[in-house]
Amino acid sequence: MLEWGTGMDRGARVYVAGHQGLAGSALVRRLREEGRPDPIVRTRAELDLTRGADVEAFFRTERPEYVFLAACRGGGIRANLARPADFIRENLLIEASVIHAAFLSGVKRLLFFGCACLYPRDCPQPMREELLWTGPPEPSSEAFSAAKMAGLALCEAYNRQHGTEFITVIPATLYGPHDDFDPETGHVLASLLRRFHEARAEPAVSVWGTGRPVRDFLYADDLAEACLWLMKREETPPGPLNLGTGRGVAIRELAEAVRSVVGSTARIEFDPSRPDGAPAKVLDVSRARALGWSARTPLFEGLRRTYEWYLSRN
Repeated sequence: MLEWGTGMDRGARVYVAGHQGLAGSALVRRLREEGRPDPIVRTRAELDLTRGADVEAFFRTERPEYVFLAACRGGGIRANLARPADFIRENLLIEASVIHAAFLSGVKRLLFFGCACLYPRDCPQPMREELLWTGPPEPSSEAFSAAKMAGLALCEAYNRQHGTEFITVIPATLYGPHDDFDPETGHVLASLLRRFHEARAEPAVSVWGTGRPVRDFLYADDLAEACLWLMKREETPPGPLNLGTGRGVAIRELAEAVRSVVGSTARIEFDPSRPDGAPAKVLDVSRARALGWSARTPLFEGLRRTYEWYLSRN
């Protein structure tokens, strides 16, 4: 059982940055399930998080006590390769604007979302938190990784200099409702769901790469539970914290599971001329488990829920 502590009382003012995305929407669902007041949210049209002065004015007006920084410019291998300048610039600006505004306004606790690509490309598996900063990242996501590393470093620096409680979590590869199902920009799981759905009557589906890379897939609602738990604990964890299942799934195995969930009989054809990305990204979650948290949702069940959500909107 999770030890919730007494932090973040039920009436606290909570801001979820990036509430329309995969992680942010799961956080909003979880907050509402607990019967809390609706969190503070803004669309990008209402508040551009890359504009520092606007973000500071927003914090002065709304006075959030707790902040989930889930907003980012992200995407799969194709998007990372096509728009590295966009990825590093926008993410650096978002992180600097929100983290500094949170400090200036006296936010009690902020939670920043890193990602598994923070780890070196050839990191020993499963990846332990102390292996951060020990080698170069996967080249296909280098710009995004650099921006996320900067966000982690910002949180640690503000904590050291100003005594803030800014937490960095490192989620495994996320999936679930509100994922990006666009094959041009989405991550592998959501892209495969859409591809198999649209090719149900086709004889074959093409999948990028060899099918050999291994990933740790975390259902977004499991992540949301962990993040609220961290906000409520008496003490923040020292340093960044991995959040995942600790189980590696090969892309070939994932493609077969997606095909089964969709009900397709299409043949899976791997295209080795396309990049694989990092050979393996499986998180060591022993620290999170020692603190009392473990992921709940098996991959096949999470795939089923995600596909049901996709069907309800298409």
